[in-house]
This record gives sequence, structure tokens and C-alpha cells, in this order.
Amino acid sequence: MLIVISGLPGTGKSAVAAELAARLDAVHLSVDTIEEALRGTGLPPSWKTGVAAYEAARAAAEQNLVLGRTVVVDAVNDSEPARDTWRAGSARTGARLVFVLLTLDDETEHRRRLEGRVRNLTTIPEPTWDDVRARAAAYAPWDEGCVRVRAEEPVERVALTILSQLPHV
Repeated sequence: MLIVISGLPGTGKSAVAAELAARLDAVHLSVDTIEEALRGTGLPPSWKTGVAAYEAARAAAEQNLVLGRTVVVDAVNDSEPARDTWRAGSARTGARLVFVLLTLDDETEHRRRLEGRVRNLTTIPEPTWDDVRARAAAYAPWDEGCVRVRAEEPVERVALTILSQLPHV
């Protein structure tokens, strides 16, 4: 199964994905971590580098899915082309695909989390609150079903909520 945790920066995607992967004994892939590695080799910050990070994560996901592993990916997935990356990986491997959209409607809490997080990324700057608001305005609506989960609860409870809504794992 390929589980893709999506949502705006600061909603808790990476923390929830790591918790979910630990509970499922699954592989966890983070697009930001991969993009950080790509930029660390000297690739410039650009749209192409971001796409390369998605494609590298897809390739790693496919390798693990073929081995029968469950894979949990975290990425913003704010456009249909980004989401198509995971659809392609699912189609190539025959793995079931589940999109999870984390939402955080409490703007004060969302901003607090965004501005307080520490991710140890050196080449990817943290987005500002204004960046997140602009990204939210441009975020493509979901045309197909996804599991929508409110992320106000602690990470462990959010992960349990997702687990309860997954098809049999």
C-alpha cells in the first residue's frame, strides 16, 4: 500500500507520516528530505529540482512496494501533476494508493506550528506564514477521494485516526 500524506507546510505531515510508518513498520519517504539532498549536491532551488525530488521519492517508493512493503510518503501535493506522481507509482506496482489530506483550520495553531518547527534542513528555507497563505490560495482542489483528517490533535492521535480509516492493512 502507498499512503501519501498531503497538506500545507506546518500541518504536521512529516511527524504524522513518521508516526504512521512506525506503527505500520512501513518505509517513510519525505520529499523535502530528498530535495534537501538534491540541493546539497549543488542542484539549484528550482521547480525542476522540486519535481526531481518527487520523482526520486516515487522511484524509491516503487522499489519498496515491489518488495511488498507499505510506503508512507509526505509531500505537499498541491497540484494534480504532483498527485499524478503517486498515481503512476501505484499503477506501475499494483499497490493500493491512499491519499490523506491533513488540514489545520485553526490559523493561530497552524502559524504557531509553522514558525516553531525545527527540521534541520540547510538548503530549503522555512516558508513564512505569508508563503503558506499564498500556497493555500493556489492549492488545487482534490478531484478524487482522499481521507481528510484534521491535524489539531497530537501526532499520535492523528496517526490513529488515519489508521482507523485505511483499508485493511
